[in-house]
Amino acid sequence: MGLELLSSNRCFAGEQKRYQATSETLSGNTVFSVFIPDFASSNPVPVLIYLSGLTCTDENAVTKAGAQRVASELGIAVVFPDTSPRGDDVADDPDGSYDLGLGAGFYINATQSPWASHYQMETFIVEELPGLLGGVEGLDLSRVSICGHSMGGHGAMTLALKHPETYRSVSAFSPICNPTDCPWGHKAFTAYLGEDQAEWQQHDATALIRSGAAQVPLLVDQGAADAFLDDQLKPDALKAACDAAGFPLTYRLHEGFDHSYFFIASFIEEHLRFHAKFLHA
Repeated sequence: MGLELLSSNRCFAGEQKRYQATSETLSGNTVFSVFIPDFASSNPVPVLIYLSGLTCTDENAVTKAGAQRVASELGIAVVFPDTSPRGDDVADDPDGSYDLGLGAGFYINATQSPWASHYQMETFIVEELPGLLGGVEGLDLSRVSICGHSMGGHGAMTLALKHPETYRSVSAFSPICNPTDCPWGHKAFTAYLGEDQAEWQQHDATALIRSGAAQVPLLVDQGAADAFLDDQLKPDALKAACDAAGFPLTYRLHEGFDHSYFFIASFIEEHLRFHAKFLHA
């Protein structure tokens, strides 16, 4: 199956589209959404990849984040991939928990059974997705930045740090900053990567910055009323690593805001304008 258009809806000065395609990397079909501003019809536009968090699909941020109005104004396409492989033969957590398996791919390449046959999310996002997007008219895939929320914030930061030649800038809402030192990360990394914690370090933004990762402009917004702040997200570890390395981090703590899409919708415009500075440079 090639690229199949599932739906298209007029939205501000653009079109919100949803596609299905066969993914060799994920060994099955995948679905992703793309907002394309009208400006793309005459001039190819740069791309912002938005990675969602635990339990989400490609549709959550499309309907809740409110990115389309400003994206159409700025002439930026926004791509919303799914958070994991899908299908009847794709492994899932036998206990049915929300933080492992379907909806919880963590944007890494799994090496352990039964996950490795499908859960190759890093390669999908960095390598295969741009190829699929080549079938979408109006996109300039030489200008790409990346953003994400929670698990997706972890994914956006680690992928940008590991592939700085691919992404011009990176931003995150409430990211999992130090997954090698939090319950979500321990559970996922043990399952997907095994017991070798040296391998875990390659998927931890704080550890990557400590080890000298190439610098990419980074914006992080965090809600001070986030229930996951201290146990799971650990932004202080990221800030300390950036301070020590002289890494270009803009970190903003917002009183009263939690982990929800209400928080994302409140600041998505500022993230889009942050990326526009680099995408239109």
